[in-house]
Amino acid sequence: MTLREALEFGRNYLEKHKINDSQLDAWYLLEYVIKQNRSYFFLHEKEELSDSQEKRYRDYIETRGKHIPLQYITKEQEFMGLTFMVNEDVLIPRQDTEILVEEAQKRLKKDGAVLDLCTGSGCIIISLKYGNNTIHAYASDVSPKAIQVAQENAKRNHADVTLIESNLFQGINRKFDMIVSNPPYIPTKVIEGLMQEVQEHEPMLALDGMDDGLYFYQRISKEAMQYLNPGGFLCFEIGHDQAEAVTLLMKENNFQNVTIIKDLAGLDRVIIGET
Repeated sequence: MTLREALEFGRNYLEKHKINDSQLDAWYLLEYVIKQNRSYFFLHEKEELSDSQEKRYRDYIETRGKHIPLQYITKEQEFMGLTFMVNEDVLIPRQDTEILVEEAQKRLKKDGAVLDLCTGSGCIIISLKYGNNTIHAYASDVSPKAIQVAQENAKRNHADVTLIESNLFQGINRKFDMIVSNPPYIPTKVIEGLMQEVQEHEPMLALDGMDDGLYFYQRISKEAMQYLNPGGFLCFEIGHDQAEAVTLLMKENNFQNVTIIKDLAGLDRVIIGET
């Protein structure tokens, strides 16, 4: 099987199994197998795969055809210019979450202490630490398996982050200048309508925001003030239709200057309040 034939096989197989972006995913998996870029492909498309490469590619394509996310096959995802290891124990980092990191970076001060709640892969806190190495970075997650993934990502990206297995603030015993969080925010009844890759393979613990999707915003907003220093910030990622409800929660818990930031699609994506 040549590189061109492999790509065509992958695309056709994924199209048959109703995979979105079948052409792109077929290419990404081929690139992952041959460890070469597109320029190499176009110059060598008649080159044959080795037997082991062909077998790996067919296996990966068949796995993707079962609607297992691409990132869980390659075990990595790029975020904020860094590469993060991901598996079925953590949510796959999304580009929308980069808005939260960028807005938090604007408000971070040197030597400030930052806590990332529901850290998952650790992509938020590690990106913040990478962009401002002077901060004191902490992160927590209720899942011990997620903490293990975050530890590996901190190591890979040379980020000094203190990771704590904790149910929100339960294991936290100090104050911070900023708390950031991309908590589970999808209402339980909505999850069954999500694409197959998400509802069947990404961790329910990282998706389920309970009945109305606001459970974690309520808890964090209510408790965060006692863990923030004067002049501190609480920064959330939110669902596109949650800005009004989360703003009200933050104001009810005495946060000031509550600001809503939109994503690149013009949808409400981040909310930030001050102590």
